[in-house]
Amino acid sequence: MLHEIITNMALVVPICAWAIAQLAKTSVALLQGKGLDLRYSVGSGGMPSAHSAFVTALATSVAMIQGFGSVAFGITVILALVVMYDAAGVRQSVSQQSAVLNRVVEELRLKRPMAELESDLRELVGHTPFQVITGAALGIAVAWLWITIAAL
Repeated sequence: MLHEIITNMALVVPICAWAIAQLAKTSVALLQGKGLDLRYSVGSGGMPSAHSAFVTALATSVAMIQGFGSVAFGITVILALVVMYDAAGVRQSVSQQSAVLNRVVEELRLKRPMAELESDLRELVGHTPFQVITGAALGIAVAWLWITIAAL
C-alpha cells in the first residue's frame, strides 16, 4: 500500500510542486530583503502561489496520466480554477482588510495598554493575479517535466 502511495504521480507530483513553490517563496522573500523567515516556507500568501502550483500540478498530472478527455481531468481543472480564483480574489481582499485593521489596532495601541489588544492579524494571506499565474506556471512545469522524465 505504501508503495502505491509513494509512486502515485497524481499525488506525489503536486506535493513536490507545492514544496518547490514554498521554497521559492522563502527565497523570493530573502532576495527582497525581508530576511530569512521560515514562515514563508509553510504559510500562505506571497510569491509564487503554492496553492496554484499544487492544483495545476494535479490537473497537469491527471491530464498526462488519464488524458485531457477524462472526467478526472475535468474535475481537477474546475478545482484548480476555484482555488486560484479564491487565492487572487477573496483571500487577497482579506489581506488588504487585515492591513487596514492592523493600522487601526496600532492607533488604538497608542491610546491603550498593549495587553488589552490582541496580536496583529496576518496580512499576507492572499495573492496578486501575477503570483497566482506564476504559481500555476510552476505547477504545470513541474508536473510536465516530472512525468515526461519518468516516462523515459
